[in-house]
Amino acid sequence: MFPNAEGVFATHQSVHPVSVIMYKHDLVYLTEDASHDAAIEHINEEAFGPGRFARAAARIREQGPHDLSLSFICADDGETIASVRMTPVLAGTVKGHLLGPLAVRPSHKNMGIGRELVRIAVEAARRKGSEAVILVGDPPYYGPLGFEKVAYNALTFPGPVDPGRVLVVPIAEGVHERLKGPIAWRDTSY
Repeated sequence: MFPNAEGVFATHQSVHPVSVIMYKHDLVYLTEDASHDAAIEHINEEAFGPGRFARAAARIREQGPHDLSLSFICADDGETIASVRMTPVLAGTVKGHLLGPLAVRPSHKNMGIGRELVRIAVEAARRKGSEAVILVGDPPYYGPLGFEKVAYNALTFPGPVDPGRVLVVPIAEGVHERLKGPIAWRDTSY
């Protein structure tokens, strides 16, 4: 269907006007900086509620800061509407990054923004020399983005986690074999 000169959508079979609502989005993906903190906190609260602090992945994030150079936001017309953070971790003997939280405002869901943020973050981690990107998430969502299941109970988290939801994008050789043992925040300041 294409609009005619009056902006009415029509098909070759009929010329009945169709009501169309069009939304203009001016999406920009940026590296996170401190000015985004309040908006990101609001987005995560909206997406995950107060229970987000009890999750095993949150226990890792509490151990040290995330990597700003690998954390990104999406803005629509200047408003931060989505974010993804990456935290440096040592998982077994793998020097990688824990992806998350990944959150998108409800007004912007199902537009591919989360998938694009994941793609950008994984590629940035690859360029920075990370050996793997790990997360606890939904395999049907993350599988098409390159994530694979980690061996059942291979990693020990600082809290309960469903082992079937522990996923990885292996970047270096032999990652799956080395993802055995505890996962914890990794200091990259030295």
